[in-house]
Amino acid sequence: MSSTGIGALGIAIMLLLMAFRVPIGVSMGVVGFFGFAYLSGWNAALAMLGLVPYGNVASFTLTVLPLFVLMGHFATMAGLSQELYDTANRWFGHFRGGLAMATVVACGGFAAICGSSLATAATMGTIALPEMRKVGYNAKLATGCVAAGGTLGILIPPSVMFLIYGFLTEQSIGKLFLAGIAPGIVLVALFVVTIAVVTWVNPVLGPAMVRTPVLERIKALRRVWAVIALFFVVIGGMYFGVFTATEAAAVGAFGAFLFAAARRRVTWRSLTDALVATTTTTAMIFGILIGAIILGYFMAVTKVPMALAAFFSRLPVSATWVMIFIIITYVILGGLMDSLAMVLLTVPIFFPVVQALGYDPIWFGVMLVILVEVGLITPPIGMNVFVISGMSKEVSIQGVFLGTSPFLIAMGLLLALLMLFPDLALFIPRTMK
Repeated sequence: MSSTGIGALGIAIMLLLMAFRVPIGVSMGVVGFFGFAYLSGWNAALAMLGLVPYGNVASFTLTVLPLFVLMGHFATMAGLSQELYDTANRWFGHFRGGLAMATVVACGGFAAICGSSLATAATMGTIALPEMRKVGYNAKLATGCVAAGGTLGILIPPSVMFLIYGFLTEQSIGKLFLAGIAPGIVLVALFVVTIAVVTWVNPVLGPAMVRTPVLERIKALRRVWAVIALFFVVIGGMYFGVFTATEAAAVGAFGAFLFAAARRRVTWRSLTDALVATTTTTAMIFGILIGAIILGYFMAVTKVPMALAAFFSRLPVSATWVMIFIIITYVILGGLMDSLAMVLLTVPIFFPVVQALGYDPIWFGVMLVILVEVGLITPPIGMNVFVISGMSKEVSIQGVFLGTSPFLIAMGLLLALLMLFPDLALFIPRTMK
């Protein structure tokens, strides 16, 4: 059997192990190690196992990951999420579906200081779901908007998924973060329009609230100054070249801690919970990452990524059709796999293809993150849906999936806009110092 055939067999075995509920990182690591040993010898495989995991995880670049996760926990501790929702509610609550609109806007704001989709969904769900339930919102719309809004956590910077993609492809973390700003704002707007359309068709789904006077709305904006300040210090510092991504993460985490301390929200219990949650999340991500790195060495020896790149570049179709095929592949995988595992597994395979087709790697990073967002609310594995379903007992998992379906159309429209107008993602990074 050729080395490429062995690589394909290894991928099939790995997917089989995942189907039998073997942990994702273990599945990738085991296949990668034994496949590499078969092709390169036991001595080379053992040397790789001894050096590669530590050498990669000890990277200074990856210290940005736990710091941004910690920043999100400190921001939650400071109560910034509640203030975001209350302010958004004052501005949008008087529209039909206004509370749902306020929820997705608040999710976008919280995403600017969090970086995790699940954390954004869980945090805003805790705040928004009781409010929508209280005024008689349709349960499917309420849970669907929170699950979909939570996906903004990995598109609007800082983003854990951009960090992973940048590490795997050796792209600038700062440019990736900046590339997510405009698409993130557009997606928030598309979500708001989606809610407006759905409640226009059936007003019973989301009744309007009492209109807040304009002066009170303007005054409410003062409550979100802490979120705006954190965002501009972190992202603005990277944009103007004041901070590296790692330094920006450290400044952001420290700033969020200061806000929590100033509001007297820091206790030994809350501090311990934040540190333990950050450690647990980081360890989980690093475990999967080590398995993916080992698998990557096996893939490099088999030359599967290079063979795919050569195959697609020779197809008698345009690069656009190949990209559409890649998008469809990600939509299918997103419904079947954990989002992080999907990225770690597919990026080493598809990235050489994208480069061979001449697409910008920063632009592809944005497309990839949006496709990961789609997977987070697509059956049967949509993780955001499972999180929100667990928080709202009056609606089934199937009901939450139905509630997210209109928002999938909005995501599809954003993907189409990025295909037609790549500068939507690229014009801000091009001005970065």
